[in-house]
Amino acid sequence: MGLTIGAIVLNVDGQDEVADFWRQALDLDADANPDFLIPKDVPATRLHLDRTDRTHLDLWVDSNSTPEAEVERLIGLGAERVEDWTYPPNADFVVLRAPGGTIFCIIG
Repeated sequence: MGLTIGAIVLNVDGQDEVADFWRQALDLDADANPDFLIPKDVPATRLHLDRTDRTHLDLWVDSNSTPEAEVERLIGLGAERVEDWTYPPNADFVVLRAPGGTIFCIIG
């Protein structure tokens, strides 16, 4: 295989505030280049192709936590619930908005 996903690029305002949120939310490290946050030891990222959803991040909750705990932790870091989202029956996700406006999902 000659290619891997090297970065996910988010267009944001308030880069320092947004970087601080994502660094804490995903336990990332700062890089020498201030535009980058780098993962610690994590599994490979999947590319999800979908006809109906807008571009966003799906954050999967690991076995050390719960979706509810992660939603509350991220709200404490500055995220907001997207109240007007239309959820399917028995949804296994919660939609949040990060500082800077990026929409993302917590998947349980």
